[in-house]
Amino acid sequence: MTLLDDGTRVGTWRELLGPGHIGTSVVLAGGVALYAINVYVTTSLLPTAVRDIGGERFYAWNATVFLIASVISSMLVSRILASRGAVGAYLTGFGAFTLGTVICAASPVMELLLAGRAIQGLGGGLLAGLGFAVMRSALPPHLWTRGAALVSAMWGIGAFVGPALGGLFAQIGAWRLAFGTLAALAVAIAFIVPRALPRGERGVAAGPIPGMSLALLTGAAALISLAGVLPRGALTALAVAGSLALVALFLLHERRAEVRVLPALTFSGGSSLKWIYLTIVVLAIGSTAETFIPLFGQRLGGLAPVAAGFLGAALSLGWSTAQFLSANAVRPAAIRRIRVAGPAVLATGLALTGLLQAENAGGPTMILWIVTYMIAGAGIGMAFPHLATAVMGSTDDPEEAGRATTAINTVQLIASAFGSALAGVLVNLGEPSTLRSAHYLLFGFALIALLGCLTTRASRSRA
Repeated sequence: MTLLDDGTRVGTWRELLGPGHIGTSVVLAGGVALYAINVYVTTSLLPTAVRDIGGERFYAWNATVFLIASVISSMLVSRILASRGAVGAYLTGFGAFTLGTVICAASPVMELLLAGRAIQGLGGGLLAGLGFAVMRSALPPHLWTRGAALVSAMWGIGAFVGPALGGLFAQIGAWRLAFGTLAALAVAIAFIVPRALPRGERGVAAGPIPGMSLALLTGAAALISLAGVLPRGALTALAVAGSLALVALFLLHERRAEVRVLPALTFSGGSSLKWIYLTIVVLAIGSTAETFIPLFGQRLGGLAPVAAGFLGAALSLGWSTAQFLSANAVRPAAIRRIRVAGPAVLATGLALTGLLQAENAGGPTMILWIVTYMIAGAGIGMAFPHLATAVMGSTDDPEEAGRATTAINTVQLIASAFGSALAGVLVNLGEPSTLRSAHYLLFGFALIALLGCLTTRASRSRA
């Protein structure tokens, strides 16, 4: 532990990962890591699984079912945490995730695999949400930035490990074993939960379920996911427009509703919270570009599945590395600069990668791809822990602060669902040319990332 000139305590990595907090850190980070690894493992395994059990017409619905279930459970984190406490909530999440994963591993047909994916999503969304929701009460304030960096880095590490692990199991045709491995990891982490977290810990008071908000967001996520698989043309445009309309209705409802997903502070005129959330949305959408990186590596660079999976991990490697380095920044002026620079670096990395895309790309070009993907990932990693910390400290009211912190994961999951689907729309628009698809996706997401520079500046002006 160190002190700034004004006496503010600043935690260290040694303190966070030392004897006093290592168990808590493993649980908080482990739940998010399982969710992230599962997303990318499944993406790599699906082509092999489809060849084995059929159901190609349901291919796109694997991601849709999982993400919608995750969004639903992420909006119930506060209620489950309040009623069951940290230990009970985590055991519920790990239990559902393990059950769904075992069903996926044993599925003889695609319909049962989809059921397993839905149950996985319910457990995974809860685990991902608990990572931030429990952090505020399980760790002292001077470790929040380190804790946020560790937990959010699991998204990057998951995206690094997932494609590589999935590509390896796909290469040897043992896709069921990949799901079995994830189930075993979930059981192992669940085993230490009672020893790592206080049984009596409770979240904010349980209230009614935000049913209308949940229905609007679920419908919006379903429509944008559907847009990614529809034929190009009027139907795609209609699905995208319908999804945006539902998001607008969600925001209008949230502003006036008594039972809501986002804290009331989000809609306060003088609060910076809404701009911080919007910046998180931009970064989360940018991260979903990596879904198609292995595809571009295979089709434009001629890479094998395992090598393409490692190419996809470049963005995640930049994300995770920058996250740990950025967490060392403690002075307010430096943190403000980092929060503004993050979206700009993300946009730069994506735009440079777009410029480097080429048919029959050779080794030197793909090395440059790795560098520019890492630059893009660094933009996400450098800003995210400070954005999360800003949310956790956005109010002195512990109940509102709890809701605001819980909403970090909900916002991130919703943005990821929309980002993945939007990526599918852009890639679909470029077909049958993979090069054109890559340009649409990378340049389109670079423009979205630039919006984050505006939202984070707006948050600074209201801080």
